[in-house]
Amino acid sequence: MTDLEMLSYVDHTVLKAVASWEEVKELCKEAVEYKTASVCIPPCYIKRVHEEFPTLNICTVVGFPLGYSVTESKVLETKKAILDGASEVDMVINLADVKNGEYGKVEEEIRELKKETGDKILKVIIETCYLTEEEKIAMCQAVTAAKADYIKTSTGFGTAGATLQDIELFKANIGPDVKIKAAGGVRTLEDLRAYIEAGCSRVGASAAVKLAAKKV
Repeated sequence: MTDLEMLSYVDHTVLKAVASWEEVKELCKEAVEYKTASVCIPPCYIKRVHEEFPTLNICTVVGFPLGYSVTESKVLETKKAILDGASEVDMVINLADVKNGEYGKVEEEIRELKKETGDKILKVIIETCYLTEEEKIAMCQAVTAAKADYIKTSTGFGTAGATLQDIELFKANIGPDVKIKAAGGVRTLEDLRAYIEAGCSRVGASAAVKLAAKKV
């Protein structure tokens, strides 16, 4: 697989709090030119992007980046995102519920959001840097049971991002219908290739397009 071909696995991402419209628009232009899997953008830009780039696959975030919004808020965020034109939603789980051992509550929240996304894609961010191995396995089981489409490692705003060890742990504990997204700290083409080869169907990255384009 060439460097440019790897971009078809990338959710081309800008999620910083101060992302301007010009930055988001440039991201979208790059996504169209280099055929990335999607753009992952703040919810406030979905409608504008959908109007200006109607063929672009739009991913957004819900309960981001801390995850402790109540389920009702996440449901409303999800409804609005889809109404505005998003095709993919990356939700953050309630980490407090995980730490309290209330895995069933996490599963139910994921299930509620999957009802809202329907045939669109729901990715579940479990923020691996804060979890024990036991908790990560429990989240693999919750994501599988709730029938989400993806399990995702990280927001990119935590204390650490994706690791190849966590990808292997996911592969051993998710169901056959759940895919994997790595995010956080994927900064080189070598990183991108390693995660794809490890079994990730998506990789969240902000720099991959520029790195691959420089080598053309």
